[in-house]
Amino acid sequence: MKGNVVKIITALSIFSSGLWIAGLGLTIKDQFFYESEAPIKEISLKDVVAKQEDGIHIIALGDSLTRGTGDESGKGYVGYVVDELQTKTKQSIHVKNLAIKGQRSAGLASQLQQVEVQRQIKQADIILMTIGGNDLFQSGEALSNFSLERINQAKADYLQNLHTIFKTIRSLNPNAVVFYISLYNPFNDLKDAKTTSAVVREWNFDSAEVASNYPSIIAVPTFDLFELNVNDYLYSDKFHPNKEGYKLIGERVASLITFTEEDEKND
Repeated sequence: MKGNVVKIITALSIFSSGLWIAGLGLTIKDQFFYESEAPIKEISLKDVVAKQEDGIHIIALGDSLTRGTGDESGKGYVGYVVDELQTKTKQSIHVKNLAIKGQRSAGLASQLQQVEVQRQIKQADIILMTIGGNDLFQSGEALSNFSLERINQAKADYLQNLHTIFKTIRSLNPNAVVFYISLYNPFNDLKDAKTTSAVVREWNFDSAEVASNYPSIIAVPTFDLFELNVNDYLYSDKFHPNKEGYKLIGERVASLITFTEEDEKND
């Protein structure tokens, strides 16, 4: 984007770690919860690999959450991100959604080896991504036949794949900002809610730790968005978000992307 300076604000001061862990037995490190005292970190997209003159290029990767399954409007969180960004800039926004329903981390790592996918990533200014929900929940099998040992093995495999995914993206495009959208707990209203919430939060923490090893990869929490009123934001399958759930996610991601006055002058 010639003349554009897109700043990414990663300090999420609205989160309170006390709200997330109240009454739960798992101890989570303080840095996972984006303390309000943390300094604001800004990432500029002005030096993206392919300096586009035709607007902002967004590539979406991952699973059914990025496809928008459960949103009757068809937008999904990707569509709501675009809606919000269009209120902030006059630049045209181009989106390519490469997500695959049911995809797990191993599948995404393999998809990133495809020539056309690599070409798209090289052109991206912003990359949106969800992955890991199918690795963890395994179509519900992980809960119906709960085994902490099996979940820990699945997480170990997933984290290794996540390293591969981030490393591949960074090798193809060192400068595009990647928003990795972490997991919520769709089973919060079930009898084992405390157990599943603890598992999801630890999964998210470990995923964020992997993301922290790579520049310009932002782990975006969604756990708190669904925790208190989960059924209000789930589709009829009680797993995917509904329209309102996706809108919450999209608004959160978009809130991290701001445009300077200089950008608007150059539009």
